[in-house]
Amino acid sequence: MTWLDKLERRFGFLGIPGLTRIIVGLTALVWGLIWLNPDFRFALDLDPPRILHGEVWRLITYIFLPQTLSLWVILALWFLWFIGEGLERAWGAFRLTLYFLVGMIGTTAAAFFFGAKFSNGMLIVSLFFAFARFYPDEVIYILFVLPMKIKWLAWIMGAFLLFGFVVNGPSYRMALVAAFANYLIFFGPEIIHEARHRTEVSARRKRFESHARSDAEPLHKCAVCGATELTDPNLDFRVARDGEEYCMAHLPKNTGRRRG
Repeated sequence: MTWLDKLERRFGFLGIPGLTRIIVGLTALVWGLIWLNPDFRFALDLDPPRILHGEVWRLITYIFLPQTLSLWVILALWFLWFIGEGLERAWGAFRLTLYFLVGMIGTTAAAFFFGAKFSNGMLIVSLFFAFARFYPDEVIYILFVLPMKIKWLAWIMGAFLLFGFVVNGPSYRMALVAAFANYLIFFGPEIIHEARHRTEVSARRKRFESHARSDAEPLHKCAVCGATELTDPNLDFRVARDGEEYCMAHLPKNTGRRRG
């Protein structure tokens, strides 16, 4: 029984069914309020100094801020709904809730300790990467035209994140790790296990191929005529005192032990 199984068995009742639908609905509401009053977003974002001054609601409300104020928000919210529903089917309400909660804690830590302004962007990306683990071959249509499997989109997004990790300083790197704490905690051991398994499989394959090649090579070869057990299975071979191997027809006197 894994640690997740133990937690779910004890605290499963704390899972929030339809969590993603709730987030999508409240994000749509916030989007509408921001359209009416653009300054409204500044009362909800993840701002550590203001939180330290008592505006603790920001620890939660930032997750409802839309990533865009254009009509593209409709597509963004549909996609969030899509991956959230998929994760709840795969995980259940408790594990999805826990994953989201750990992601919120990581994002908050990145803001407080490293000054990262990820807001809820990295949290949504971490949900997408989790979705890609469960549904790698799911096909979506980029701009409704270009079909692409989820796993390839995840690789592209991962390449951009890796580039940012390499070119930015230690503070950004630590913030990125903190923001993806949920993904690392949930999938890190599995990824390490898969990497070890691939290494073991590769090593076994090389050993097998090496053995297959040795089967195609002669085990015995006459130092005089070059005959082998492959050219004539009925031949007998012996090693002479000089250390060379000979067939019986070319065996010199004072032979050693027999092979063949």
